[in-house]
Amino acid sequence: MNKQTVVVLGAGYAGLKTVKQLQKKNADLEIILVNKNDYHYESTQLHEVAAGTEPSTKICFNIKDVINESKVTFIQDTVTKIDRDAQVVTLESDKTLNYDYLVVALGFVSETFGIPGVDDFSYPLVNITTAEIARKHLEATLANYQKSQDVRDLSVVVCGAGFTSIEYLGEITNRLPKLAQELNFPEDKVSITCIEAMPTLLPMFSEKLGTYGINVLKKRGVEFKVGTPIKEIKEGAVVYEENGELKEIEANSIIWTTGVKGSPVIGESGFEERRGRVMVESDLTVKDYPNVFMIGDVSAVMDEASGRPFPTTAQIALKQGEYVADAIVAKVNQQSVAPFTFKPLGTVASIGNNAGIGNVLGKEVKGYIGSVMKKNIINKSLLEVGNTKMLMKKGRFDYYH
Repeated sequence: MNKQTVVVLGAGYAGLKTVKQLQKKNADLEIILVNKNDYHYESTQLHEVAAGTEPSTKICFNIKDVINESKVTFIQDTVTKIDRDAQVVTLESDKTLNYDYLVVALGFVSETFGIPGVDDFSYPLVNITTAEIARKHLEATLANYQKSQDVRDLSVVVCGAGFTSIEYLGEITNRLPKLAQELNFPEDKVSITCIEAMPTLLPMFSEKLGTYGINVLKKRGVEFKVGTPIKEIKEGAVVYEENGELKEIEANSIIWTTGVKGSPVIGESGFEERRGRVMVESDLTVKDYPNVFMIGDVSAVMDEASGRPFPTTAQIALKQGEYVADAIVAKVNQQSVAPFTFKPLGTVASIGNNAGIGNVLGKEVKGYIGSVMKKNIINKSLLEVGNTKMLMKKGRFDYYH
């Protein structure tokens, strides 16, 4: 029997977990991993880089440090097209890859919802580069106040109040006192506003937990505007609607964290998708293509309990990667494949380095315990997509403050 070729696109949580599981198998496979960078980054921690509380090196590691190069061929390139019928992937370098099995784990991009000015005047947190740009801009703008005396330089607006937004606000409010000393600006004049279109904040948590988390941030000086959809981003201002009236908040630092969507390659390759996500079959394959798996941020897996797709989280991505590796080996050996099942273990959001809120195995946690649980989750992820060496080098063990 000829060796079967498995091509994995993307080295995020889902893609890298798939490769790590496949390379452990005693299967006659040619495994090819394609990623645009030569490193993996913990996308759930981008807010730390953007706020400047952690360097980008803390949440990154070299892909070749965790794959077995005797079993896996790594190609650093960008995917431009997937042809399911010809079973060919085209890369930016014009190189083409033929496959027997394809695992699409291409990750996410920022969702602008068609709002004017987002791409031109705001700073998204979608990868290491954008997070670094956001950090440098914020620091430069705050430092500029001493010269400009322009209050907009001390005004920060965070667009959206989802997970990333809340975690970013936690980090930046933690760092602000030290930043004010370093850059010589008046901390008491800094304005931080979070604008959210939905009528409630942190709906993924109970009202009690959500209120606790928001109150922590309010005590640190964050102002929340709820039920106020953003209509436009202008240079130095955010336009929003409140009670049917258009209003503006002036700010020279505008952070865009309203949401994400799957890679545009999905739609451009002709997949039936919504916001870059494909509704997959019970074995995570694409309808009519049993050799094409769609996982991570580009997949939509139905949660029978809620009747809606599961949120795209690192937790489900890791489970998908593990499952797909097993499924491919089973298919190669002409064995049956059980449906993918997922039971969320819980959700934890950090609010800076010393507080958090969450629901873990049905139990609510908050404050310091929430912070500890969040760090444990980060460490578990590092172990799953990295290895023990990466955990010891980049893990979070600062449990005591």
